[in-house]
Amino acid sequence: MFDIGFAELMVVGIMGLVVLGPEKLPTAARTVGLWVGRIRRSLGSIQREISAELKVEELKRTASVSKEQLDEELKEMSQPFARPFGEDSPAQKSAMDAPKSEFDPAAFTSDPSVKEAYAARADATGGIGGEASTQEQSSAADVASNTESSESKRDV
Repeated sequence: MFDIGFAELMVVGIMGLVVLGPEKLPTAARTVGLWVGRIRRSLGSIQREISAELKVEELKRTASVSKEQLDEELKEMSQPFARPFGEDSPAQKSAMDAPKSEFDPAAFTSDPSVKEAYAARADATGGIGGEASTQEQSSAADVASNTESSESKRDV
Protein backbone atom coordinates (compact mmCIF):
# COMPACT_ATOMS: atom_id res chain seq x y z
CA MET A 1 0.00 0.00 0.00
CA PHE A 2 2.41 2.71 1.18
CA ASP A 3 6.06 2.24 0.36
CA ILE A 4 7.64 3.01 3.72
CA GLY A 5 11.26 1.99 4.13
CA PHE A 6 13.44 1.54 7.22
CA ALA A 7 14.77 5.10 6.99
CA GLU A 8 11.27 6.60 7.11
CA LEU A 9 10.38 4.46 10.14
CA MET A 10 13.54 5.59 11.91
CA VAL A 11 12.67 9.26 11.30
CA VAL A 12 9.11 8.75 12.65
CA GLY A 13 10.50 6.91 15.71
CA ILE A 14 13.00 9.67 16.52
CA MET A 15 10.31 12.36 16.09
CA GLY A 16 7.97 10.43 18.38
CA LEU A 17 10.70 10.04 21.01
CA VAL A 18 11.46 13.76 20.91
CA VAL A 19 7.80 14.85 20.97
CA LEU A 20 6.31 12.30 23.42
CA GLY A 21 9.30 11.39 25.49
CA PRO A 22 10.53 7.97 26.57
CA GLU A 23 7.67 7.39 29.10
CA LYS A 24 4.67 7.91 26.77
CA LEU A 25 6.21 6.47 23.54
CA PRO A 26 5.54 2.73 24.31
CA THR A 27 1.87 3.46 25.19
CA ALA A 28 1.43 5.56 22.05
CA ALA A 29 3.08 2.86 19.88
CA ARG A 30 0.75 0.19 21.36
CA THR A 31 -2.33 2.37 20.72
CA VAL A 32 -1.25 3.10 17.14
CA GLY A 33 -0.65 -0.64 16.56
CA LEU A 34 -4.14 -1.51 17.87
CA TRP A 35 -5.76 1.09 15.62
CA VAL A 36 -3.79 -0.11 12.56
CA GLY A 37 -4.85 -3.72 13.31
CA ARG A 38 -8.53 -2.71 13.57
CA ILE A 39 -8.35 -0.80 10.30
CA ARG A 40 -6.69 -3.74 8.52
CA ARG A 41 -9.32 -6.20 9.83
CA SER A 42 -12.21 -3.95 8.80
CA LEU A 43 -10.69 -3.42 5.33
CA GLY A 44 -10.14 -7.18 4.98
CA SER A 45 -13.76 -7.94 5.91
CA ILE A 46 -15.01 -5.32 3.46
CA GLN A 47 -12.85 -6.83 0.72
CA ARG A 48 -14.24 -10.33 1.48
CA GLU A 49 -17.83 -9.06 1.39
CA ILE A 50 -17.27 -7.27 -1.91
CA SER A 51 -15.62 -10.32 -3.49
CA ALA A 52 -18.46 -12.55 -2.24
CA GLU A 53 -21.05 -10.17 -3.76
CA LEU A 54 -19.14 -10.14 -7.04
CA LYS A 55 -19.07 -13.95 -7.09
CA VAL A 56 -22.82 -14.08 -6.43
CA GLU A 57 -23.47 -11.60 -9.24
CA GLU A 58 -21.25 -13.58 -11.58
CA LEU A 59 -23.05 -16.82 -10.69
CA LYS A 60 -26.43 -15.15 -11.29
CA ARG A 61 -25.25 -13.87 -14.65
CA THR A 62 -23.88 -17.29 -15.60
CA ALA A 63 -27.09 -18.98 -14.49
CA SER A 64 -29.25 -16.60 -16.51
CA VAL A 65 -27.13 -17.15 -19.62
CA SER A 66 -27.31 -20.92 -19.11
CA LYS A 67 -31.06 -20.73 -18.61
CA GLU A 68 -31.48 -18.76 -21.83
CA GLN A 69 -29.39 -21.29 -23.74
CA LEU A 70 -31.38 -24.19 -22.29
CA ASP A 71 -34.66 -22.47 -23.15
CA GLU A 72 -33.50 -21.98 -26.73
CA GLU A 73 -32.40 -25.61 -27.01
CA LEU A 74 -35.69 -26.79 -25.54
CA LYS A 75 -37.62 -24.67 -28.00
CA GLU A 76 -35.56 -26.04 -30.90
CA MET A 77 -36.02 -29.62 -29.71
CA SER A 78 -39.76 -29.34 -29.06
CA GLN A 79 -40.52 -27.55 -32.32
CA PRO A 80 -40.72 -30.76 -34.44
CA PHE A 81 -43.17 -32.23 -31.93
CA ALA A 82 -45.53 -29.25 -31.93
CA ARG A 83 -47.45 -30.79 -34.83
CA PRO A 84 -46.69 -34.51 -34.48
CA PHE A 85 -48.80 -35.67 -37.42
CA GLY A 86 -48.30 -32.93 -39.97
CA GLU A 87 -47.08 -33.88 -43.42
CA ASP A 88 -43.52 -32.75 -42.69
CA SER A 89 -43.34 -34.10 -39.14
CA PRO A 90 -40.87 -36.85 -38.16
CA ALA A 91 -43.72 -38.99 -36.83
CA GLN A 92 -45.51 -38.90 -40.18
CA LYS A 93 -42.31 -39.59 -42.09
CA SER A 94 -41.42 -42.58 -39.94
CA ALA A 95 -44.94 -44.02 -39.71
CA MET A 96 -45.49 -47.31 -41.49
CA ASP A 97 -48.05 -47.52 -44.24
CA ALA A 98 -51.29 -49.19 -43.24
CA PRO A 99 -51.95 -52.60 -44.81
CA LYS A 100 -53.80 -52.34 -48.07
CA SER A 101 -57.25 -53.88 -48.50
CA GLU A 102 -55.83 -56.37 -50.99
CA PHE A 103 -53.36 -57.65 -48.38
CA ASP A 104 -53.34 -61.46 -48.42
CA PRO A 105 -51.59 -63.09 -45.43
CA ALA A 106 -51.79 -66.50 -47.15
CA ALA A 107 -49.38 -65.21 -49.81
CA PHE A 108 -46.54 -65.39 -47.28
CA THR A 109 -46.74 -69.16 -46.83
CA SER A 110 -46.41 -72.13 -49.12
CA ASP A 111 -48.57 -74.43 -46.95
CA PRO A 112 -51.75 -75.28 -48.91
CA SER A 113 -53.81 -75.94 -45.76
CA VAL A 114 -53.11 -72.42 -44.48
CA LYS A 115 -54.10 -70.97 -47.85
CA GLU A 116 -57.36 -72.98 -47.82
CA ALA A 117 -58.12 -71.82 -44.26
CA TYR A 118 -57.65 -68.17 -45.20
CA ALA A 119 -59.75 -68.62 -48.33
CA ALA A 120 -62.56 -70.29 -46.33
CA ARG A 121 -62.49 -67.56 -43.70
CA ALA A 122 -62.55 -64.82 -46.35
CA ASP A 123 -65.57 -66.50 -48.04
CA ALA A 124 -67.43 -66.89 -44.74
CA THR A 125 -66.82 -63.36 -43.48
CA GLY A 126 -67.07 -61.52 -46.75
CA GLY A 127 -63.45 -60.47 -46.96
CA ILE A 128 -60.73 -59.30 -44.66
CA GLY A 129 -62.76 -56.53 -43.01
CA GLY A 130 -65.21 -59.11 -41.65
CA GLU A 131 -62.51 -61.03 -39.82
CA ALA A 132 -62.59 -58.77 -36.79
CA SER A 133 -66.36 -59.02 -36.43
CA THR A 134 -66.23 -62.83 -36.69
CA GLN A 135 -63.45 -62.98 -34.12
CA GLU A 136 -65.35 -60.64 -31.83
CA GLN A 137 -68.49 -62.76 -32.16
CA SER A 138 -66.61 -65.98 -31.39
CA SER A 139 -64.83 -64.43 -28.38
CA ALA A 140 -68.15 -63.07 -27.07
CA ALA A 141 -69.69 -66.54 -27.43
CA ASP A 142 -66.72 -68.05 -25.55
CA VAL A 143 -67.12 -65.56 -22.71
CA ALA A 144 -70.85 -66.26 -22.50
CA SER A 145 -70.30 -70.03 -22.37
CA ASN A 146 -67.58 -69.63 -19.72
CA THR A 147 -69.91 -67.46 -17.64
CA GLU A 148 -72.71 -70.01 -17.90
CA SER A 149 -70.39 -72.90 -16.99
CA SER A 150 -69.00 -71.03 -13.96
CA GLU A 151 -72.53 -70.23 -12.78
CA SER A 152 -73.55 -73.87 -13.09
CA LYS A 153 -70.46 -74.93 -11.12
CA ARG A 154 -71.42 -72.60 -8.29
CA ASP A 155 -74.96 -73.99 -8.16
CA VAL A 156 -73.70 -77.56 -7.71
